[in-house]
Amino acid sequence: MNLQSAVSLQKQPEFPFTDEDFAMLAKLVHDNSGIVLKAHKKSMVYSRLGRRLRELNLRTFADYCGLVAGPRGDAELGLLINAITTNLTRFMREPHHFEHLAGTVLPQIVEDARHGGARRLRIWSAGCSTGEEPYSIAMTVHQSLRDLKGWDARILATDLDTNVLAHAAAGVYPEEGFVQVPRALATRHFARAPGSVPSLGASPELRGMITFKQLNLLGQWPMRGPFDAIFCRNVMIYFDQPTKSRLVARFADLLRPGGWLYIGHSESLLDRQTVFELKGRTIYRKRGPA
Repeated sequence: MNLQSAVSLQKQPEFPFTDEDFAMLAKLVHDNSGIVLKAHKKSMVYSRLGRRLRELNLRTFADYCGLVAGPRGDAELGLLINAITTNLTRFMREPHHFEHLAGTVLPQIVEDARHGGARRLRIWSAGCSTGEEPYSIAMTVHQSLRDLKGWDARILATDLDTNVLAHAAAGVYPEEGFVQVPRALATRHFARAPGSVPSLGASPELRGMITFKQLNLLGQWPMRGPFDAIFCRNVMIYFDQPTKSRLVARFADLLRPGGWLYIGHSESLLDRQTVFELKGRTIYRKRGPA
């Protein structure tokens, strides 16, 4: 074998992956999750799904497309979307949202309760990934309300990816992930967990506030609300504009008048200004009396 042949062999991918294969997978992902996979994501899809092809002993992406389109397709589709979904998160990410929740939203709810309102709180973490966001919300609620006795306070945490939901429900995280959490807050709500890697586990009190559920944001929503606040951060960046607009309208329907929507740092609601009013950096309030 000459040098040119050797170099050519090295460049051959492990699994043939044509543009047609990518187009089919991209359509499946979009139709079932709303996530848009543009052409420049082809190499990412290859790297994410390569492991799956090895596990299934498949030789090409065409074989994998045939599997997803076949009788086993429904079961495999969930695993496909799990593999594609990006789950980047951390405790107290975008801290100004939690500062606003603690300094503006929760005090107003407490004040309303003092004047005869219900001692009820509902917050939804939509796209909760591995759970750092809903646990950060729960810590903020505990710190702000202090005494939750007599309060009906619940946090709904949903995600499409069943793997990350299992991680979230377990509530155990590497100790290094708490760098943005004040030490006193972390010590109050997390305790050292067994294992070779230094880890902290959420307290029963904290976990008891949160309900983790698998949910496709494009599908049916079983919950009725109303929610006081919805966190949907760095999720809509994967959707096209029509999908995003429909999703935001559905959020508005589930928020109480005067309720709050927190979105990601690179997102905006420029097309929904008749429903939401911008009240701070990526912080929106539903128009209407609180």
